[in-house]
Amino acid sequence: MPIYEYRCRRCRRRVTAFFRTFSEVDHSQVTCTYCGSSDLVRLISRVRVLRSEEARLESLADADWIGDVDEKDPRSIGRWMRRMTQELGEELGDLGPEFEEVIERLEAGQTPEEIEKAMPELAGEGEGGEEEGEGSAGEE
Repeated sequence: MPIYEYRCRRCRRRVTAFFRTFSEVDHSQVTCTYCGSSDLVRLISRVRVLRSEEARLESLADADWIGDVDEKDPRSIGRWMRRMTQELGEELGDLGPEFEEVIERLEAGQTPEEIEKAMPELAGEGEGGEEEGEGSAGEE
């Protein structure tokens, strides 16, 4: 019973499709569950190793690899982020191509500030928005 992953070219989200047989894959039209588009590209899925939640939590709690993170080194932060996404896997859901691009930029040595300037759409909506709204008539 194969499970295939696709990336929607319209909304860029990851879609998973389950098929009962391999022959069904060739004769089925997969559509995006988010936007309904059928413009999908099949992805090469990661191999998944089943581990107990306890084993995963133990791995995350290992102080050795957390202690190796140098918060002043973007490459170190990128490696840490990649490891966290690999350890947490499906629990994180599909963080999208932007998240992967941020990790790749960090691993290449770009600072978070440089990434924020290059990708302004990732900055929170209205940074400092709470300060801007303070004292407005609607908050009394």
